[in-house]
Amino acid sequence: MRHLRTPPVRDLLVDVTLWAALAAATWYGFRDAGAASPVTGLLLPSAVLAVAVPLSRARPGAAVFLANGLCAVGLTGSSTPANAQVLSVAVLSCLLGARVVPARGPSLVLAGCLAVDVAVCAVLRVPPVWWFYAVTVLPAALLLPWLAGRQWRGRRELVREGWRLARSLEERQHLVAERARLTERAAIAADMHDSLGHALSLVALRAGALELSPDLTARDRADLAELRGTVVDAVEQLLETVAVLHEPREPGTADTAAPETVDDLLARAVASGVPLRWERRGPAPVLSPLVARGLYRVVQEALTNAVKHAPGGTVRVTLVHEADRTRVTVVNTVPAPGAGRAAGSGRRGLPGLRERVAVLGGSLTAGPHRDGFRLTAVLPHRAPGRRTPGAGGDGSSTAPESAARLARARRSARRRSALAFAAPVAAAVFFVPAAVLLAWQLTTGVLPPSRFAHLEPGRSRTDLAPVLPERPFPYPPDHARSAPAPAGTRCEFYRSGRDLWGPVDLYRLCWSGDVLRSKDTLPAEPAR
Repeated sequence: MRHLRTPPVRDLLVDVTLWAALAAATWYGFRDAGAASPVTGLLLPSAVLAVAVPLSRARPGAAVFLANGLCAVGLTGSSTPANAQVLSVAVLSCLLGARVVPARGPSLVLAGCLAVDVAVCAVLRVPPVWWFYAVTVLPAALLLPWLAGRQWRGRRELVREGWRLARSLEERQHLVAERARLTERAAIAADMHDSLGHALSLVALRAGALELSPDLTARDRADLAELRGTVVDAVEQLLETVAVLHEPREPGTADTAAPETVDDLLARAVASGVPLRWERRGPAPVLSPLVARGLYRVVQEALTNAVKHAPGGTVRVTLVHEADRTRVTVVNTVPAPGAGRAAGSGRRGLPGLRERVAVLGGSLTAGPHRDGFRLTAVLPHRAPGRRTPGAGGDGSSTAPESAARLARARRSARRRSALAFAAPVAAAVFFVPAAVLLAWQLTTGVLPPSRFAHLEPGRSRTDLAPVLPERPFPYPPDHARSAPAPAGTRCEFYRSGRDLWGPVDLYRLCWSGDVLRSKDTLPAEPAR
């Protein structure tokens, strides 16, 4: 069984309050107009609004159409075209703009409402005031609140988008902090592997050399063997820790300063008993700090791998300085088959070293060479500049997603503001001249009762010219046009007052040539 969704209590309270306000306006208009029938003047509008107000949430266009139907019913009245439902139309039209994003559907609804109003006026052949009301007041009640609702919704969306971007920036700050923490962990891991791993490998090598000393007792040799095994286990545990902490290095990430130069490193390795030969070709260049650290780490990692995986083998280090780059080659030999694993078979050493060298704009190759292992790295003398965040591979800048979303929201708000300004201007260009012309015609074709009393049949138009208005009223109702007139006369009509909204009696002057034949008063409303 399908269940109907129950609206929230808050929505119900809002709808009831809105209906009560509109019903109160309907009651006030009914009391002020003094309508004869409370069914059509009070009960029917209240019932229609009771349907239209909750309907405006799911079908706001249909709600506006219902309210406009009440205004169309008001156009059929004989006393005045205005009724209190124009307020209901304005309120529901504002809700239409606030609740519907696309403009095409609401535009069709508003155009349909205006078409209904004009059709009612055309079918009923209403007086000019009714036409004036239908082409000025009702379009304004439909269009302007709708634009105000769209502007209100656009402002809410802009504010909501701003808060959403603020939350996004806050989350991004947390991500940046987390990234910085992970980068720090990676730097610690690199230092642990490069510095502590190298030192422990040299300790293990020195302990192995001491085991061969003839001056030691069997107990001393056992202690040294145990010490060397402990150091090897420590190196393995260090590698496990580095594997957990390590993350790929970002371009330009600062490295911990090297404690010594490449020359100091090589000298310390020789002093520790490593069979090492090294040479330098070309004048030593001035290297940037990042490149100097990178060169130090390359040599340090190569010596660590040689000592760990091929103990006792000879190591040859060659540094070649060229015009804009330095090439370092480390070759080690394996003293006997099966004496150790191939250098570089560690889990984090060479991969991390390749990342470091690639960040500096260089290259690294490593692999078996003859009876041993060779590592070659080429580093530029100056590290490449950091890429600007958000820059594309071709150097072009790409706006962040948050900035693009904010720009879209601003463009949408500007379009709505332009529409809210241009639509009333366009409506004014169309309606204001018509309204001014109609008001001018209604007020200039007025013959006051005092002057009407001084008109005497049988006098010429020339004699009566000072009393007559400049022009007659051009829009007399049908019942006035069809009223019997003296034969052979031409009749003109004048309004008896300047009231633009309420009906006024008409004065009819019938002329035979330029002589006034008759005058009479026609009621504003036809006799029932």
